[in-house]
Amino acid sequence: MTMVMPADSAEERNHAELDAGLVVGVTDRGVRHQQNEDAIALQIAQVASGPIPLAVVSDGVSSAPRPDEASLVAVRTGISVLAASVQEGHEPVTASVAAAQAAAQALRDLAGADGAPAATYVSAVAAPDLVTICWLGDSRVYWLSQDPAECERLTRDDSLAEELVTAGLATPEEAMASPQAHVITRWLGADLPAVDPQLTQFRPPGPGVLAVCTDGLWNYRPEAADLASLVPFPAALTDPLDVAVSLVKFAVDAGGMDNITVALIPFAEAR
Repeated sequence: MTMVMPADSAEERNHAELDAGLVVGVTDRGVRHQQNEDAIALQIAQVASGPIPLAVVSDGVSSAPRPDEASLVAVRTGISVLAASVQEGHEPVTASVAAAQAAAQALRDLAGADGAPAATYVSAVAAPDLVTICWLGDSRVYWLSQDPAECERLTRDDSLAEELVTAGLATPEEAMASPQAHVITRWLGADLPAVDPQLTQFRPPGPGVLAVCTDGLWNYRPEAADLASLVPFPAALTDPLDVAVSLVKFAVDAGGMDNITVALIPFAEAR
């Protein structure tokens, strides 16, 4: 297995570029935050049918204690359990839920006198013909293609903003303008002991890129086709790390109001 884990030191986490071959990622502190409270971990799981890229991304909840530690523990625990389960032959859905539950328990174990750390969580198991996504919170997964009609947001936020839109009480623009837009309704952490992650599966329709990201990126381009307009094709299929770097730079230049993290998994005609 090829595994790329986040660094321990806060300084190294301020900006990190990770390359596991079939999956890459970049995380950055941004402009306004004093530390990076996002984290990312990547791995290539080797199974009988071939290599499967895995990615786990987490965004520590700033209003809870030790958000940087929370996200770091979430991705390290999640990727380790996810990879082991996939390599043992478990179905991706089973493996994804087990990883989320293990990450949740790891965060519950962090609770202390200062309170309970919390974080968002999203994972992707990117088999060539079927992607399995598991999440809690408002970190997102997108399918990005050269064809705007094929671009799609694959996750539905666990947030008050999403609930307002779903209930028909606000448009997406109105909901995101609310001061409570980024209040999440599900997360990892001791304050939400029941772990019931959302799950979805997606069959890539052709060449494209799977993007797993925190709100530090998607805040600036929430619509899939708009985010895809920042991704050069076919370069994204051959040099995804350069593209990930450029996406993070875009978010920094746009204001860098939050920590920024993105993992990219390219899908060519055949892997």
